[in-house]
Amino acid sequence: TARRRRFACGWTGMTAVAILATSTLAHGQQTTEQLQSQSQAQSALAQAIPGNPVAGSVPTGKATDGVLALTLDDAIQMGLKHNLGVILQDQSTSQAGGTKLQQLQPLLPTVTGTGEVSVQQVNLVAQGLRFNVPGFPKVIGPFGVTDIRASLTQSLINVNSLESYLAAKHNFEAQKLSLQDVRDMVVLSVGNAYLVCLADAAHVDSETADLAASKLSLDQAVANHDAGTSPKLDLLRAQVDYQTTEQQQITAINQFEKDKIALARAIGMSLEQKFTLADKAPFAAFDAIDVDKAIADAEANRSDLKADIEQVKSAESQRKAAIAERIPELSFSGDYGDIGVNPSTSHGTGNANGKLTVPLFEEMKLQGDQKAANATLTQKQAQLNDARNQVDADVRDSLLDIASAAKLVTAADTNRQMSAEALDEARERFKAGVSDNLAVSQALAQLEQANTQYIAALYQHNVAKLSLARAMGVAAGKYKDYLGGK
Repeated sequence: TARRRRFACGWTGMTAVAILATSTLAHGQQTTEQLQSQSQAQSALAQAIPGNPVAGSVPTGKATDGVLALTLDDAIQMGLKHNLGVILQDQSTSQAGGTKLQQLQPLLPTVTGTGEVSVQQVNLVAQGLRFNVPGFPKVIGPFGVTDIRASLTQSLINVNSLESYLAAKHNFEAQKLSLQDVRDMVVLSVGNAYLVCLADAAHVDSETADLAASKLSLDQAVANHDAGTSPKLDLLRAQVDYQTTEQQQITAINQFEKDKIALARAIGMSLEQKFTLADKAPFAAFDAIDVDKAIADAEANRSDLKADIEQVKSAESQRKAAIAERIPELSFSGDYGDIGVNPSTSHGTGNANGKLTVPLFEEMKLQGDQKAANATLTQKQAQLNDARNQVDADVRDSLLDIASAAKLVTAADTNRQMSAEALDEARERFKAGVSDNLAVSQALAQLEQANTQYIAALYQHNVAKLSLARAMGVAAGKYKDYLGGK
């Protein structure tokens, strides 16, 4: 009898450990999938990697009292004003504009004016002037000289300077287009950050609801155990479920707060500012569009592709400038002024010169410049061809993601509804005493997993639509249309 009791106790203990392990494993699988979903959601914030200026900003202003209700549009507009990527690219554009003006100057007349008043004393012997005339001075002066003069320099033929200016002009246009592209990237980055925060908020709400459901199951297990209708094992399983869900809620809240900091960093908001997300991201089906037309529209709208085209034109002009170094240069210079001991005794003088410069022996430099320019042009052309393929791939990828995510949203929504019904059924069976609460524990895990999958699918669908707006080159102006379903 004693051995039977010991065997029974041992069997019961092993059974309890096995069932608790099964329950913990189910929660562990759910937790792993939740973390994977969060990781997948946050991977869309590729722009937020350290060192990428799109992830940073230049904060302005101080935190205000109270809680700010931040809409998606407010966040994007703040990002377009204060994001570090926009600011740096704007300065790069200004720098390219300055370089263009510098390259233009050699083609324009250069006029300078000078005014000089001096006192001179001249040693005639030192200048090589020797006069064997009694009483003729060897030193003249001191005497005053006043010279007021204007000078003109004009390049008449300078093909190298002309092509260098055209190259700088195309580069300036490329920088302006790159600024538009950075603005589209900021819209995508900030939109991603906002959607991640919305997904985090949904995770927090889901974990809070799951915690309440776990508490209900725990209370039911306590009541059944106190009434003697269920073993302590059911109570232990319910306690494990409750504590595991509580840990997941803590993790979800922490991730939500961290992602809010990342959002504030991207839009230039003070990190001390408290804010809430005023917008939501409900599911909105996306209208089907023709793939070929979408690709054609993207090639016509994408600022980065247009910038690459301008870079190719700039490289072509640089190559022509290198070839033009062999062409003689013709220039004119002249001056006219008034010179004399004083203004009342001055006289007008002038000078006019024509200059022809012909390169005679600079072969190594000339060949080197041409090879370097040819290599640069080949690189830019290759980058342009790759950019065209990238535009095609971006559009196709986004459309595939939208279609796939829409199906995932529908499936996940159905799954969470069925999981909720399964949980209710398991609770009724446990309450009636016809089964233990293992089914309740498993149903809770399935419901948590279904909620997580639905949140992740909804996020993926909205991000895919935002990515399509970026792929089409219209993110800065029409992102609302795409998020709304277009």
